[in-house]
Amino acid sequence: MGRQGSPKSSHPSSLNFDASFGLNESQLRWAELLQNGDPSIGRRIAGGGHICDKGISIKGLKYSTCKAAWSGKKQKWWFLRHIRSTLFTLILMSFLYLLDSLLYSIFDPTLVENSLTSRNSYDEPKEIDTEYVNQDKGPVMYPQLLNMASVSLAEQELDPKISKFWNEPYPQAAKWKPCADASAKRAGTVNNHTGFIMVSANGGLNQQRVAVCNAVAVAYLLNATLVIPKFLYSNVWKDPSQFGDIYQEDTFRNTLKHDINIVKELPSRLKLINLELVGSLVTDADLAKEATPDEYIKNILPILLRNGVVHFLGFGNRLGFDPLPAELQRLRCKCNFHALKFVPKIQKTGSLLLKRIRKHDTAMSVLDKQLIGSFVSSAPSEQHFAAESSAKYLALHLRFEVDMVAYSMCDFGGGDNERRELEAYREEHFPLLLERLKKTKPISPIELRKMGRCPLTPEEAALVLAGLGFNRGTYIYLAGSQIYGGKSRIFPISGLYPNLVTKEDLLSLDELAPFQNFSSQLAALDFIACAASDVFAMTDSGSQLSSLVSGFRTYYGGGNAPILRPSKKRLAAILQENSTITWRNFASRVRKMIEEGQRVHARSYGRSIYRQPRCKECMCRQP
Repeated sequence: MGRQGSPKSSHPSSLNFDASFGLNESQLRWAELLQNGDPSIGRRIAGGGHICDKGISIKGLKYSTCKAAWSGKKQKWWFLRHIRSTLFTLILMSFLYLLDSLLYSIFDPTLVENSLTSRNSYDEPKEIDTEYVNQDKGPVMYPQLLNMASVSLAEQELDPKISKFWNEPYPQAAKWKPCADASAKRAGTVNNHTGFIMVSANGGLNQQRVAVCNAVAVAYLLNATLVIPKFLYSNVWKDPSQFGDIYQEDTFRNTLKHDINIVKELPSRLKLINLELVGSLVTDADLAKEATPDEYIKNILPILLRNGVVHFLGFGNRLGFDPLPAELQRLRCKCNFHALKFVPKIQKTGSLLLKRIRKHDTAMSVLDKQLIGSFVSSAPSEQHFAAESSAKYLALHLRFEVDMVAYSMCDFGGGDNERRELEAYREEHFPLLLERLKKTKPISPIELRKMGRCPLTPEEAALVLAGLGFNRGTYIYLAGSQIYGGKSRIFPISGLYPNLVTKEDLLSLDELAPFQNFSSQLAALDFIACAASDVFAMTDSGSQLSSLVSGFRTYYGGGNAPILRPSKKRLAAILQENSTITWRNFASRVRKMIEEGQRVHARSYGRSIYRQPRCKECMCRQP
């Protein structure tokens, strides 16, 4: 029998080794002569002639095929006499062949690899690799599960079913109503201030949003006047946008005017002060993360009273959530959900984006109204109702940018090229991380994944959606298009869900032109598309955009704005069984994981009110 994948060998196979393996035509002929004898011997005996063939060279040794036309008796005597020579020749040939193969494998190892692969092809099936890289389709870590997902989606096309995850599973969610702006204004103190607070917020759109709301609460706490916050330019985000480029300043001031004073800039007399020299410049190093109100009163208020101004440089997550007076919590909710409205330029393009996603004019809804203001349609049209069932869309926030991937220290199936690329990125952007890692015992990528510390890949997100029963025709809006690995990394999800779009797909170059080089403004468009979606799915619950969008949907969603929030640790445990788990078992465990994350409950102690506004300071619960 010939080797698998090649025609069956026509050469004799009764030798105790594969004579055809690696031999050329002349060598094969010589092997036949050694095994079966020269087929012309009988003719030579009959004719009594003396025939001499040309010599044959094997591995550099010369062998002669010259033979005399002997009688049968002499032929037998010759064979017995030369049997030792024949055996020696066979052994020498085998040794030379093995030596030649060994030398060849050193200089061309692919020969050995290919031959091993060929031989293994008819051995017992080996276990499927869980990681491989296809140059056209990018890294794939779970090929068997992807195949099963593809089959499941194909079966759904023959027997269409609507996933239950399009709807909020718990009716209790509708009992929570927005009311952060319903509290009575603070009387008699709003015009009396201790000084001015300046804030320079770092990070991207969502980190800056949190910083602004915290600054409002601190100004209230210290009875100070807040200067419209400034946004620091970051080499990572590379966006020069300021507060007025993203949010409506007048709406911000008017919404909070009964709570704090807000001015556009410092008085002239204070602009000339060297804030660092007089000790009014406060950095993150001077203030603990998630500081308490007592720390602000003890450490910041004396500076404010002495110099009349305090500048928080790089101010971000510097105010804790608990314990905190109820009025401060309420004010942070009021700022986040009521005072921060996107400027008309962003709202207008956001409205256009929603129309393109839904393929019709948007209908009036509380979520839409809060996101795009006057650009929302004033009344639903017949076209809307006709297309409503087919116009639903799922928004997916894939937190898989290169900074997130590199910082995680995880492996994502990209092989040596990926590891070298991410190492180079860490050396350039995260030198402090590398220094810290040198002083600690390293954690293997496998352990990091088990601990739930690895960002979910697009492939893993696709498997979750398929497990939840979203059919192949599901319209998916992908928030953020700078996915590490580009289109090849996206392939596993776009292959299962071809209706995958980004804002770059839906808006023309001219429509996107006003936002180019302004990453925060582009992020605002993603915020609108995610918050207004029929279902919002995230891959990293710790990301600021996912947290803020989730909170916004909880606050204004009316109890029917479902959120899909996977547990990375639990999902890693499920995926670890990828080579043995059945699709039914996988889908069942994924559904259970998501359902448990959708349970309705009040905000837990210490949790962010921006993400979980279900608390008495932000929302009112009806009986």
